[in-house]
Amino acid sequence: PRYDPAMISHWPGLSLPERVWRVVRRWALAWWRILYLGAVVLVLVLSPSSYGRGTRRALARHLYLDTAPVLIGFTVPAALISLVLTRIVVVTALSYGLSRYALEMVIRVLVLELLPLTAALFVAMRCTIPNGTQLALLRQSGHLARLSNAGADPIRVELLPRAVAGVFACITLAALSCVVALVLAYLGVYGFSLAGLPSYTRMFGQVFAPAVTLVFVIKTLLFSLAVALIPMAAGLHDAGERAQPDSELGGLARMFAVLLLIEVGSLVGNYY
Repeated sequence: PRYDPAMISHWPGLSLPERVWRVVRRWALAWWRILYLGAVVLVLVLSPSSYGRGTRRALARHLYLDTAPVLIGFTVPAALISLVLTRIVVVTALSYGLSRYALEMVIRVLVLELLPLTAALFVAMRCTIPNGTQLALLRQSGHLARLSNAGADPIRVELLPRAVAGVFACITLAALSCVVALVLAYLGVYGFSLAGLPSYTRMFGQVFAPAVTLVFVIKTLLFSLAVALIPMAAGLHDAGERAQPDSELGGLARMFAVLLLIEVGSLVGNYY
């Protein structure tokens, strides 16, 4: 459950320090569950025993369902937005005599910052949050308990394929949209001509310096882990315990807070 000042009034008869302590304890417990689940998923991903026949089939199904149906639905709008933004920036830069900086600004703002964040939010809304809800329903129906009683690991069987598929979908959409944006940025400035390819390649190398590339890769990976694990943690725990009515909103708030912190950290790493 997320922190809400109104939650302090949910425990009548307790003193104010005790109410605040309960809110802080629940908040810390929610974050601890996320970190613990991330560690468990990492161990399972690296364990060969996690890829049995049934798990491989479930993993392949989730990889396809969470990625293939949304590729066109995300890439086409991202391409249109990239083309429009590129045109706006180029025309504006020409009017101020700054045309040499137009493409670099487009790549820095669009490719380095906006598209990875947009891909993460799209995957969260389209894939991982619904998967977290499905996991909560499986817990409420007793399916996870039945798997545990039968000797199977519910996290390995039901959660791991969904989490890996969410990470894969986020990375795939971010990479594909960035490549499309780079191609459209070139076409928007130079058209269907190879004359600008040397200068474009040189500018691309200047923007994607080793440090910037490392920050970009780490940020995209952290985005994918955040949108994949936080909804899963909310669905795994909140559904089976006396969750507050706003527990799902609490999961969303935690996810958006993590994405914001990652983005701020990447900005600091790139420009300070």
